[in-house]
Amino acid sequence: MLVREWEPNRVVDTHTHPFDVSALVVRGEFKLTVGEKIITLKAGDPFRLARNIAHIENYGPEGATVWVARAN
Repeated sequence: MLVREWEPNRVVDTHTHPFDVSALVVRGEFKLTVGEKIITLKAGDPFRLARNIAHIENYGPEGATVWVARAN
């Protein structure tokens, strides 16, 4: 389990991960864009993302804290 702290208004442009992700937003919010779909995730929201899926992360004005588990 990793704890990721993201600063306010940070945008992580299109990228992929070589592992599956299971995560929980514990503070703040962010928008996760996968293809044409935009998902707004807030504190308390879990999410999963399969490996090698291109996506964009756009963190809100408070930034965010996300607990992340990686699976290879």
